[in-house]
Amino acid sequence: MKTQQILDIFKEILKVPRESGHEEQIIAWLQNFAAEHKLECKTDHAGNVLIVREASKGKENAPTVVLQSHSDMVCEKNAGVVHDFRKDPINAVEEDGWLIAKDTTLGADCGIGMAAQLAALIDPDIKVGQIEALFTVSEETGLDGAMALKEDFISGNILINLDSEDEGELFIGCAGGLDTTAKFKYTTYPATKEYIKCEFKVFGALGGHSGDDIDKNRANANKILARFLYRALAKHDIELYEIDGGNKRNAIAREAYAVIGFAKRDRKSILKIFNTVIEEVKEEFKVSDPAVDGCVGEVGIHDVKENKYIGTPKKAIDKNTAASLIYALYCAPHGVLAMSNDVKGLVETSTNLASVKMQPGNIIRVGTSQRSAIASCRKSAAEMVEACFELAGAVVTHESEYPGWKPNVDSQILEISKAAYKKLFGVDPVVRAIHAGLECGLFLDKFPKLDMISFGPTLRGVHAPGERLDLASLDKFTKLLSEIITNL
Repeated sequence: MKTQQILDIFKEILKVPRESGHEEQIIAWLQNFAAEHKLECKTDHAGNVLIVREASKGKENAPTVVLQSHSDMVCEKNAGVVHDFRKDPINAVEEDGWLIAKDTTLGADCGIGMAAQLAALIDPDIKVGQIEALFTVSEETGLDGAMALKEDFISGNILINLDSEDEGELFIGCAGGLDTTAKFKYTTYPATKEYIKCEFKVFGALGGHSGDDIDKNRANANKILARFLYRALAKHDIELYEIDGGNKRNAIAREAYAVIGFAKRDRKSILKIFNTVIEEVKEEFKVSDPAVDGCVGEVGIHDVKENKYIGTPKKAIDKNTAASLIYALYCAPHGVLAMSNDVKGLVETSTNLASVKMQPGNIIRVGTSQRSAIASCRKSAAEMVEACFELAGAVVTHESEYPGWKPNVDSQILEISKAAYKKLFGVDPVVRAIHAGLECGLFLDKFPKLDMISFGPTLRGVHAPGERLDLASLDKFTKLLSEIITNL
């Protein structure tokens, strides 16, 4: 297999919209790809696509291998950037050995895996057994495609998942996950006309993957904003008009803002509180998240669609709900809850305070996600978050739970992959589990005989603008995948 071919296919994928839950265009693109290359293709009711390459001459008795990745991507962009993920292509540049999307997510998670599958399907120079290339939908929003997969959709008993992000590492296990959502119902009252109305914004945080990056001490903009609001509320009478922070459940919040009102006499004190909080977090994160910052501006009502402020706030969130929301956001857990006792350096249990969104019907929705390789710990973390928000009067629900992937140290595909890596590069790969969620746990529930492994090229900044792919690692990834599938 050829690295440039994979890269060329990936650049074509970058032109196709594939936001989670809106994968219609990438599904059609995959179907057209199969038709163009005269490959068998089928699509299930969920939108999962399977494309099959028949065994090469002389390889008819080799085992069928399933190559798998997900077809959707996390869609994040920097504030002020005009980009419609449902129709605009991803703009990527090569720079210093990396392929980078500077203002949006790149979608190499898991687009580069897709490209590798497609290259394996059509490369005439490799001789392989039968390949089943499986593309699942909506992995990033709840592993919906993997959950909907029927037991007869694939036939192979060896599966290589291409959704990992560290070259030189072979993954044989992952955490399971669960989403916990809290909803506050509020009433409104007329905003005090004499109050100063200001937007307090936290920005510049790195964000990142809520599984892979949760142990890197990244700033969470929601937590920082809540720290300020809690201190301001403790000393002054404030009105809360608008609040927003974070986006995706599996991304650490990079930006958050609140629009509040207060008496003119309190302006100096409230600005001092905010500036103190920002100076504190700058010091706390000066190594791990050095660009985190904040700003203040007098504003009117925020028009989200137009990304500008118009008029002045006319209504405030009732004081009881505003206070309860602020208290809950400040005390809600975020980050690593426990490290593994079995695998050194592996996060075992964590929680992510992902998003705060105002919704129609006077609802404020707080999204969180919990991860753990141990089901009871995952449940306990979700209950902890539930207790916090229920005490504050919110209605709490749990959804999108998926199992972890228990490591199989006796895996044959693991031994084959380790030997291939040592043969190619002269060193042993690292074998480990990952705290992020992979679809492999669900696959194992549906296909108990599957022998699985996961690996990929090096990606950084996943689930955040500035996501990048290390091109040198892509070459090593290509060689390893080729070595494995041609020698099974």
